[in-house]
Amino acid sequence: MPTRQTVPLPDDPLSLHAPRLFRAFGWYLHWFFWRNFHAVRISGAGIPDVPAHRPLMVYANHPSWWDPALFMLLSNTILRDRISFGPMEAEALERYKLFRRFGVYGIDTATQRGAARFMAVSVRILSRPGTALWVTSEGHFTDPRVRPVRLRPGLAHLARRLPDAVIVPLAVEYPFWNERKPEVLFRFGPPVEAGRGRSVAEWNDLLQERLSATMDALALDAMTRNPTLFQRVLRGRVGVGGIYDIWRRLTAVAGWRRPQLAHEQEPEA
Repeated sequence: MPTRQTVPLPDDPLSLHAPRLFRAFGWYLHWFFWRNFHAVRISGAGIPDVPAHRPLMVYANHPSWWDPALFMLLSNTILRDRISFGPMEAEALERYKLFRRFGVYGIDTATQRGAARFMAVSVRILSRPGTALWVTSEGHFTDPRVRPVRLRPGLAHLARRLPDAVIVPLAVEYPFWNERKPEVLFRFGPPVEAGRGRSVAEWNDLLQERLSATMDALALDAMTRNPTLFQRVLRGRVGVGGIYDIWRRLTAVAGWRRPQLAHEQEPEA
């Protein structure tokens, strides 16, 4: 990929990023998701194979507070070969300042200056080989069942600005199935080749259509409550908790049985 001339920016995420600290934080995220969810599961064929020299943009729906943490977990598990970055509302980032060391950069989405910063920082990041940009492109929390999907135009501008980039839609849901804790379900859609052949409006329509199709495909799998349609990325906690689980453990041990704390025995995928 041709090298672009880049100018250092204030609070430059490339210089602030601390890879070793980010990897260490990944262990905390494993524990955090284990503690709060039954499982993290991927639907479909996994993440598309994108050549290392091509800029990668992953854009997702935005159903929950958990989304940035999920992106960092996936960056630490299934996308470890890339250095990941992502924008966050500047006001929210003030409450999670450590995230700046993990590639998160603040954007004021309500102003033209904020939009210009998003473009400048994102182009600078994606000018580096081996990087990935994760974006919650709806811009605000939105239920995954809402249609039509509406995206902010920033990603469409990037698609025109970086014709060698590959853009991958990501659908995310956090449903309750048959256990006390919810599931994390996600699915990558087919990659889209960026380029200058479309207007910003045409790009936005295409990206909305691709994300909507990916969300629909994930929803169909999610409604089955069938774990064999997914690959498990991370196992979480099972059981009711407290005295009830202690009692079940003790009775299992007394009967020389293995404790079965899950509400239902999960079939092998």
